Amino acid sequence: MRRLPLDHPGTADHRSAGRLLWWLARGQWPTLVMGMCFGIVWMSSQAVMPAVIGLAIDHGVADRDGGALLRLAGLLLLVGLVQAASGIMRHRFAVTNWLVAAFRVVQLAGRQTVRLGGSLRRRTSTGEVVAIGSSDLSHIGQVMDVTARFAGAVVSFVLVAVILLQTSVTLGLVVLLGVPLLMGLIAPVLRPLDRRSRHQRHLMGGLANTASDIVSGLRVLRGVGGERVFLDRYRRESQAARRAGVEVARLQSVLDALQVFLPGVFVVVVVWLGARSAVAGQISTGELVAFYGYSAFLMIPLRTATEYANKLIKGRVSAARVCRFLALDPDHAETTVPLAGPPAGGDLRDARSGLHVRGGRLVAVVSDQPDDAAALADRLGLCAAEVDDDVTLGGVPLARLAREEVRRRVVVSDTGSALFSGRLGDVLDVTGRGDLDRALDVAAAADVLDAVPGGLDGVVAERGRTFSGGQRQRLVLARVLALDPEVLVLVEPTSAVDAHTEARIASRLRAARAGRTTVVTTGSPLVLDVVDEVAWLRGDRVVAQGRHVDLMEGEPDYRALVTRESEPAEAGR
Repeated sequence: MRRLPLDHPGTADHRSAGRLLWWLARGQWPTLVMGMCFGIVWMSSQAVMPAVIGLAIDHGVADRDGGALLRLAGLLLLVGLVQAASGIMRHRFAVTNWLVAAFRVVQLAGRQTVRLGGSLRRRTSTGEVVAIGSSDLSHIGQVMDVTARFAGAVVSFVLVAVILLQTSVTLGLVVLLGVPLLMGLIAPVLRPLDRRSRHQRHLMGGLANTASDIVSGLRVLRGVGGERVFLDRYRRESQAARRAGVEVARLQSVLDALQVFLPGVFVVVVVWLGARSAVAGQISTGELVAFYGYSAFLMIPLRTATEYANKLIKGRVSAARVCRFLALDPDHAETTVPLAGPPAGGDLRDARSGLHVRGGRLVAVVSDQPDDAAALADRLGLCAAEVDDDVTLGGVPLARLAREEVRRRVVVSDTGSALFSGRLGDVLDVTGRGDLDRALDVAAAADVLDAVPGGLDGVVAERGRTFSGGQRQRLVLARVLALDPEVLVLVEPTSAVDAHTEARIASRLRAARAGRTTVVTTGSPLVLDVVDEVAWLRGDRVVAQGRHVDLMEGEPDYRALVTRESEPAEAGR
């Protein structure tokens, strides 16, 4: 029994779709080989059944030999049992092959997502990632699934041809030459089907991306009256995807029809030749009955071969998408020779903006343009598109440290952070070692926990859609506080909560992060009153840094900025 997901999916060969599929096949070759073996036994058992029935008719019924009839009937029963047992095992291995391939694709995509980090949204669309985790993995898994039956189809076809050659050279040659000819007649449909499938897959990825954008920004769209605009856009894209799907379905219907029509014509030819041979006395009655059985059986390997070709096309289209995703690189490459990490508690500096956060201090960043503060936060966590040596921790540039160490020591939680679906306790305590009770208390999220059926054992819906904006924001804050990193950067962590809750979070945050470096981008006086220092950001430069009270007294522009931002906030509450 193979345990899924795998401990490590391996390093994929994503130079081309074919190489990726071959790499996946090599990674699970034992189960693929076993599936093929059982597939061969399963289909070969069906192939020899007509021969056994023909012998029973000739040597048992025609010759009136009861003993021979009984022996051949027992042999037929044995073949049937072998077929049933091998069919069960073939199906088990086929399902295993599907699951292993699908899980490896998901794990590869997940690992690549983590590797890209903040670069993910800039490098690809959400719809592409969603499509890989839904339809693409299914198509790739189906290639591994059908392989066992395809191997059985090839071997059983050869077996039937050999049996027919021993009985009638003409019939044997018809089978040996006719089947490749039929596959050649189907081949012209496969190339345009491949092309149209790729186009449809591209449109479906774009459509999924648009749907994701609409869902994630639905509240904003309603606020600005943009629902109709995005609805019209989604309708246009969905209609384009529908038309592309119809084009694919047209070719698919032709292929499905050929899968029935061409083998049917072939069977008629074989039966006709067999009947002529029987009338001419060249074959016996039992052999004629066997020919009918072979004719019916040949439908199975022929249709399996065309099914394999069809699924291989779809699998290659999906594998090409996965390859393109795996080929993406982060905005900044991993340093080849990482430096040794500085001791804990070092100062955090950004030379570009002039920000200086002494180790263990709670510092707020205030800006008249929230985007500038958010950009600074991204830079502090190496999440920005451009990374340089300007940001240092303990005098060591973050860009020169191993990416894994940076992510462990510096955590950025921005306004786009979302909740994953699953058990609430697991969603909030991602390491399984955090002080979750304390984190929930600091985030003032106890009431949110009480409202969830089952508490920490309750289930979070996708993206936490059952929670309000304020509840979701507090849970996200609790999640990052449970990590308790050395450096924590929070982007507007209290923008969606009321003033009373914000005051509780601000006072508790200071105590909870004592001795740990914390940077908060905010314009709320309730938060600014409790921080150790405030860095006033204008554009991309810190123009003043000090206590909130001192800046309020000595910097009129700062006082006007904070007062102007607090008035509408309080009015909204």
